[in-house]
Amino acid sequence: MAITSYIKKRPCRICRKWFAPNPRVGNRQKTCGAKECRDKWHAKKCSQWNRQNRVYFQGINLSKKLQAVQNQETAIGKPPSQLPKSGISPKLPQEVIQEVIGVQLFVIVEYLSQVLLRSVQEVIRIQHTDILKEVRRLPQRGHSRGDSQKRAP
Repeated sequence: MAITSYIKKRPCRICRKWFAPNPRVGNRQKTCGAKECRDKWHAKKCSQWNRQNRVYFQGINLSKKLQAVQNQETAIGKPPSQLPKSGISPKLPQEVIQEVIGVQLFVIVEYLSQVLLRSVQEVIRIQHTDILKEVRRLPQRGHSRGDSQKRAP
C-alpha cells in the first residue's frame, strides 16, 4: 500500500522541534520520536484519561474493599475487627459504627462520604477561582494621603 500524499513536517508537542512523521503512523504521530518526548506524551495522556475516568477506579476500589470484607467474614465467621484502609483519617468511632450498621454498610457509607467530600471541595475550588476573577476585575482603590491635592493655607 503506497501513501499517495506527502506528510508535512510538524512541531513535536513536547519539545517543539520540527520532525517528519513516520509514514506508517502518519497524522497520528504527535511527538518527534525521542524517548523523553514519547514518555512525557504518554504520561500526559494517561493522567488525562485517569482524570476523565475517575469513577471507573472508584467503583473498582469500592468493590475490592467490599470483597475483602466479605472474604474476612467468611474466613473467620464473624465481622472483621479491622477494615480495609481508606483515604480519610478516622474521625469517627469506627468500632461503634461497625457494631450498629455492619462492616459492609460502613464501607459503603465511607465511600459515599468520600465522594460527597470531593464534590463539595470541587465546588468550593470553583467558587474560589470565580471570586478571585471578580476581585481582579474591580478597579483598584487609590490609597492617598491627600498629598496630591493642594491644600489651602
